[in-house]
Amino acid sequence: MDKNVICMKWGDKFDADYVNRLYDMVERNLKIPHRFVCFTDNAEGINPNVEIREIPPLNEEGIPDRMWKKLTVFNEKLADLQGQALFLDLDIIIRDDLTPFFEAEGEFLIIKDWDFPHDIIGNSSVFRFEIGKHPDIIEHFYQEGKDIRKRYKNEQAFLTYEMYRKGILKYWDKNWCVSFKRNCLHKFPLCWFKVPRDPEESKILIFHGKPTPKQAYEGYFGKCGFRYIKPTRWLEKYWTGVSK
Repeated sequence: MDKNVICMKWGDKFDADYVNRLYDMVERNLKIPHRFVCFTDNAEGINPNVEIREIPPLNEEGIPDRMWKKLTVFNEKLADLQGQALFLDLDIIIRDDLTPFFEAEGEFLIIKDWDFPHDIIGNSSVFRFEIGKHPDIIEHFYQEGKDIRKRYKNEQAFLTYEMYRKGILKYWDKNWCVSFKRNCLHKFPLCWFKVPRDPEESKILIFHGKPTPKQAYEGYFGKCGFRYIKPTRWLEKYWTGVSK
């Protein structure tokens, strides 16, 4: 199998339910043959249909845990996987066919981060790469050592600049991965009266920071009411496959 969808779960930020929901969304929206693999330090409660693998070790001494573990997917050997890997964060919502993410041309593709319009930085909630082709990413990470935090805010900034340096940085179509916070919410005061938009051209909704998918579904009071979010029930049909 040369098509792989992978995710990663460690610590207690996300429970097994997030993995199970992601697995279900992928199975509903990706019909080509593929493997779904979760790299985790705790498989309790995860759907038995999900392939479980241990998170490859990463020497993080002196480096704050800000998603740097994601870089372990660039080891020369990644468990028993081969071919293309589409990495998905656990807190996303898939709303349409994922096949184009495997068909898009390029050796490495990532989201263009909305928070850095004048920088090349990508958002690593969704990225695709060739397994085993970029061990130099990890090697450079270790070479940077503790100084890495002085140059890069987080793992996705480091990863983007590494792929830019290699000359293979590409971004997904801007309509494919949409920020729920940036593209779906209405500005104040309309946010108090209108439910967030469902962007029909998008394939994946990205939840970075707050709200989380659960907070958006239930309703959220943020920034003294300037970022109030009415309960967004239409998320249910994508998150669980059932409309209520």
